[in-house]
Amino acid sequence: MTGPVLDARAVEVVIRGKPILHGADLAVGGGELVAVVGPNGAGKSTLVRACAGIQRTSGGSVRWAGEDVRQLAGRRLARLRAFVPQRSQVPAGLAVRAAVSVGRSPHIGPLRRAGQADRQAVERAMARVGVLELAERRLTTLSGGELQRVQIAVALAQEAPTLIADEPTSHLDLGATAEAARLLRGLADDGLAIVLVLHDLALAAAIADRVVIVSEGRSVATGTPGEVFDPERLARIWRVDASLESGALSVAWLGGGR
Repeated sequence: MTGPVLDARAVEVVIRGKPILHGADLAVGGGELVAVVGPNGAGKSTLVRACAGIQRTSGGSVRWAGEDVRQLAGRRLARLRAFVPQRSQVPAGLAVRAAVSVGRSPHIGPLRRAGQADRQAVERAMARVGVLELAERRLTTLSGGELQRVQIAVALAQEAPTLIADEPTSHLDLGATAEAARLLRGLADDGLAIVLVLHDLALAAAIADRVVIVSEGRSVATGTPGEVFDPERLARIWRVDASLESGALSVAWLGGGR
């Protein structure tokens, strides 16, 4: 990993007059997988949306490859980062190949049609996530795990150096979660910068290079899973009795936990 492709510092966000983030930091470099974790309502999704340029900030700075996110036009920003939302609309009747082709939009100018390079990028993205055999299937016929892989393929078709996914495993069963985790870890190993919002602390401990803990609108700890998932911090923030041993997080809820 060289310098960060994303460097967000002291980010503040106010939504409808309510402060959501009060000074949160997030950085990621190529080949690194960073997990953003925290209790419900802590501001995790707001932080990654602000970094992605989707949510307006009221303070702090967000820089992509050294450029202020507020100065980046949509097409330029889309070439720097791809964003997989927590819940996406599934258009009725749209097939997988057509959906993945949407990811090429930042590379196709107005009044232009997709060229050979665009079609090849779509095929590569589908092959990388293992959905080539689903290319002609309608999105509405896919399982949750298959649909999540297609959404990641859409992001990969952008050919951006950073992929941000907001709780990509939240609606998946155990097998599909493991499959998605292997895929995302593999993409980081291939050199992509990956930022994941995760609610599963054990999963974050298993696949992340670094973890950013967000609590009450602030980033309160950043480091390797072994550095940030200490029992005292976990008990204070999540009210759990937990220990990290050999890279695996064992969690038991304390009485009165949320």
